[in-house]
Amino acid sequence: MKLRSILLGASAFAMLSLGAGAAKADGELFFYNWSNYFPPELFEKFEKETGIKVTLDVYDSNETMLAKLQAGASGYDIVVASDYMVDVMIKEKLATEFDAKSLENFKNVAKPHDTMKYDPERKYSVTYLWGTTGFTYDSDVASEKLDDSWKEFFEPRKEFQGKIGALNDEVEMYAAAAYYAGVDKCTEDPAEAQQILDILQKQKPYIAVYSSEGTIDRMAAKEVSMHMQWNGASHRTKESLPSAVFVYPKEGLSFWSDHFIIPTGAPDLENAKTFINWMMQPENAAAASNYAGYMNGVKGSDAFLDDALKADPAVNMPEEYADRLVPGKNCSPKARDLRNRVWTKLKT
Repeated sequence: MKLRSILLGASAFAMLSLGAGAAKADGELFFYNWSNYFPPELFEKFEKETGIKVTLDVYDSNETMLAKLQAGASGYDIVVASDYMVDVMIKEKLATEFDAKSLENFKNVAKPHDTMKYDPERKYSVTYLWGTTGFTYDSDVASEKLDDSWKEFFEPRKEFQGKIGALNDEVEMYAAAAYYAGVDKCTEDPAEAQQILDILQKQKPYIAVYSSEGTIDRMAAKEVSMHMQWNGASHRTKESLPSAVFVYPKEGLSFWSDHFIIPTGAPDLENAKTFINWMMQPENAAAASNYAGYMNGVKGSDAFLDDALKADPAVNMPEEYADRLVPGKNCSPKARDLRNRVWTKLKT
């Protein structure tokens, strides 16, 4: 999910903010995605091979994307949604049923990505990339190797105090504090929500910034010495900061996946299906992984992955950490309300 600063270079894929009923010419595709989460050169390749021109618009959270669609934005052909948001979009009739399994290249999709909890028959979605959310620290700053625990992030050692970056992400921060507290991240118990708030408020004086954008640049420039990060962002941080270490906290960390969705009212359903089918080709899926730093769900893509990606434990997770992964979960309205109240109180 991520690395939030857009780097489209000199390519023709400028951002376009689309309102409800935006006009669309033939041979175009309007794509709504996290920023810096898709290689510009892959858009160019797609346009060259299909004749379909892609225009990109970006968002900074699933909730921002959802709010725009709920407000009536109908100009997008494809959006990228995280696992729990797929459930929300289907239930709110914001997703178009297109039967992904009927697409020619769906045969390339590896298990377990051929199904998912919120779309078991893959009628509405196809996996784009998947990863985890932990934290990264600069080992050059640490007086000794840190423990693989959220304690290092929420109750930091002296050398990291005031030099911590946190994601400006209600879901991720709340979940991490819940793991550390040992409570369900979808708790409906106000007392447990208060435990989570206490952890977050105790940490707040040590936070330099709450931001989901620029996490890589911030670490590389040593503006902060520790940052909550998606594992792909940590991989890209290590390219500029070799001393960066990604931590898989023993209390648990979020395992997420992002998915291509065709929103209700998409101007060009066929172009959207063409794009999704094209992205299930191993070489194209690998290009996305190499750029964003996250694994994909397409068989045969390993042959095209960069060696550095395959060798980095931040991306290619050591097997012994598998039982630490906590899958995405769409919390109940009561739980979401508690979470929102905790986040609002923290940020005010």
